[in-house]
Amino acid sequence: MKRYEEYKDIGLPWYPQGVPSHWDLMRHKNVLEEHKELVGKNADNYTLLSLSVNGVIIRDLSEGKGKFSKDYDKYVVVDKGDFVFCLFDVDETPRTVGLSHNHGMITGAYDVFHPHDINSEYFYYYYLALDNTKALKPLYSGLRKVIPYPSFMATKFPVPPRSEQDQIVRYLDWQVSKINHLIHGYQKQIKLLDERKTTVINEAVTHGVHADVEMQPVEANWVKEIPAHWEFNKVKQHFEIKKRIAGKEGYDVISITQQGLKVKDIASNEGQMAANYSKYQFVYPGDYAMNHMDLLTGFIGLSDFFGVTSPDYRVFSAIDVERTDLKYFLYVFQLGYKRKIFYGLGRGAANKGRWRMPAINFKNYDIPVPPIEEQREIVEYIEQETEKIDLLKKEVEKHIEYLREYRTRLISDVVTGQIDVRDVVIPEYTPDEDTEIDTDDTGEDVEEVAEDAE
Repeated sequence: MKRYEEYKDIGLPWYPQGVPSHWDLMRHKNVLEEHKELVGKNADNYTLLSLSVNGVIIRDLSEGKGKFSKDYDKYVVVDKGDFVFCLFDVDETPRTVGLSHNHGMITGAYDVFHPHDINSEYFYYYYLALDNTKALKPLYSGLRKVIPYPSFMATKFPVPPRSEQDQIVRYLDWQVSKINHLIHGYQKQIKLLDERKTTVINEAVTHGVHADVEMQPVEANWVKEIPAHWEFNKVKQHFEIKKRIAGKEGYDVISITQQGLKVKDIASNEGQMAANYSKYQFVYPGDYAMNHMDLLTGFIGLSDFFGVTSPDYRVFSAIDVERTDLKYFLYVFQLGYKRKIFYGLGRGAANKGRWRMPAINFKNYDIPVPPIEEQREIVEYIEQETEKIDLLKKEVEKHIEYLREYRTRLISDVVTGQIDVRDVVIPEYTPDEDTEIDTDDTGEDVEEVAEDAE
């Protein structure tokens, strides 16, 4: 791709390379008008929106993810075509800008603007380029890295002629759509590999690793038959729930993630932090800890270390360690989440992220119990097979990471004028089904940070 013939310095620290000499320089206040209309008592008339890594999205209340406000009166109206900016905790916030394609409401902790006299999509691409590198650090102030409203509105940005803005948008829409299509293809491969991994584990823990064994039928909603020489018992026959309250602070805090258990870094303020940890419960090496409060997004892990975890979580351990391979049963319990078996045994309010598994349901949950030697064989087999799958998955993830990096660089180069696309002929093409610019499928929500800031 060719560059422009002449460039000029515009005095912005995030553009030391300059921009094309014929581009103008404007301030945000020249193209953005603050939209500060409160929904008041009319919240029921508005769709709840959220700022995420995928932009401004409609929040699915049925998923029950994240925090929900008790009072929406101070939420602000967002019109289709409005910009939403998060101007605080900028470094820690996954995405600080979004262009809304829907009418609705969003937390008042954000700043909402009507754009005018600018191609909105060009301005969005421009701000994505800045946000991807957190380039506005010179504007931060205070411990929460806030960009003061006056400073933000006075900030200058380069503006190509309108026809050039339109061409830049057409070009990037085309290129980003092609890249997204490739990314989605690789993401489907990852999904298939994850499904294969779950299938391998499911078959191993329910049928074993020996062929041609006699089977026996069992009455359970998640498995129909197991080897005839296995037992089929309830959880309470092999495990007991523990509740050992620490009574004081000073212990490592253990959190439960989709990757298992980890020690929380309290100093970094990662995730939600409790005001006091003295009521937390002990977790010992060899204990299981499960988030039974949220059966949709929660998980279970086997602890390798000593610490404390939330009193709301469920901690339990094996009754007879001589007959129990802890990893085998970890695979069994994790299937309860992966196959949403536990979800079917839950109670509560799913739309508020509180779909819990009562202790009685957990204790009476039926599990296959092979002889201890077979438990160990099954674990060894699962580890060998899943390692192969994980290696394949890592290769696919490398391709996705490369494409994301290329997409980020391309957007930045085009909106800053490092690449001249004025004469590029845009062919007819079918846009990728996902029109979002950032298609990182974590879908991470930044709403919880905003709720805390209100």
